[in-house]
Amino acid sequence: MTTSAALRDAFADIDIYLFDQLLKGRFDTRRRVLDAGCGDGRNLHYLLRAGFDCFAIDEDARAIDRVRRRAEQLAPTLPSHHFVVGDLVSLPWDDASMDAVICSAVLHFAKDAAHFGRVLTEMWRVIAPGGLLFVRLASNIGLERVLGERAGKRMRLPDGSDRFVVDEPMLVEWTDRLGAELIDPLKTTVVQRQRCMTTWCLSKPGAYEPAARG
Repeated sequence: MTTSAALRDAFADIDIYLFDQLLKGRFDTRRRVLDAGCGDGRNLHYLLRAGFDCFAIDEDARAIDRVRRRAEQLAPTLPSHHFVVGDLVSLPWDDASMDAVICSAVLHFAKDAAHFGRVLTEMWRVIAPGGLLFVRLASNIGLERVLGERAGKRMRLPDGSDRFVVDEPMLVEWTDRLGAELIDPLKTTVVQRQRCMTTWCLSKPGAYEPAARG
């Protein structure tokens, strides 16, 4: 097996910035993980193989079917009801029930600033004290001359897509509003004046304890 094939077998198409968080040990003890807006489960592949207690939600029933099939192969003891069709503004899990929430390339589909806030606060609700929120989303950071200095709204990107775009002040404000700790500096990838994707990693205040099982 080639090196690339072996890596793909182990990690599938994991977000490389989520992979970075794994390497930093951020998931060493955070074993109960929700993928909010999971798609086909590409960011759960390694976690399923490694025995994490994985959960997922997506509004697309076909995506959840694919996640369930992936889980059947990689973690057959996990109940299928861990993977649900639903809306991120109303998560079917208790407060403080997750050690970490992954939300990769999802929040930029928010309809407006109010919708963005509802999804964000709902994900924050289910994270246990000391837990982690990993977000990647479209921003104007690095493309201010093209997109304008202020964002926080839906915009047409140079690549032709329409996204809810954030800016640095908005992310800093929300970090403060949630009472969160920014555990890494904001990191933005600029794709040759076409779009920008920012990684936003937060931890929830409080002494870390694994989320209650139930």
